[in-house]
Amino acid sequence: MSRIQAQQDAQIVRAALPLLTLTLIGERESYGYEILERLGALGLDVSTGLIYPVLARLERDGQVTTRPVASPNGPPRKYFAITEAGQKARNAAREQWHLVSCAVDSALTNEGKDHD
Repeated sequence: MSRIQAQQDAQIVRAALPLLTLTLIGERESYGYEILERLGALGLDVSTGLIYPVLARLERDGQVTTRPVASPNGPPRKYFAITEAGQKARNAAREQWHLVSCAVDSALTNEGKDHD
C-alpha cells in the first residue's frame, strides 16, 4: 500500500471515528483504552493520538460525560457515557454516513458501466 493510500485510509477512519466512538459509548460506558480495544475488535487500528482528542472534543461539545473510576492498576480511569446531545449527534452522523456510503457503494457498483 502506498503512502497516499495509507493517508486516505487514515482520513476515512478519522471521519468515522466520532460516529464509531459515540456508538460504542452508547452501547456501554467505557474508558479510553477500552474504546481502543473495542475499535480494534472491529478491525480498526486506532492510536491513542487519534482517540483521545475525539473524546475530548465530544466531552467539550456536551456529547459525552465523564466520571472517574478507581483502577486496580494506577490512577483512576475516566469513563465516558453518552448524553442526550450525543445520541442526537450520533443519529445525525449515522444518517450522513449512510447517505455517503450508499453513494460510494452505488458508484463502485456502477464502475466501468456506461452512464448515458
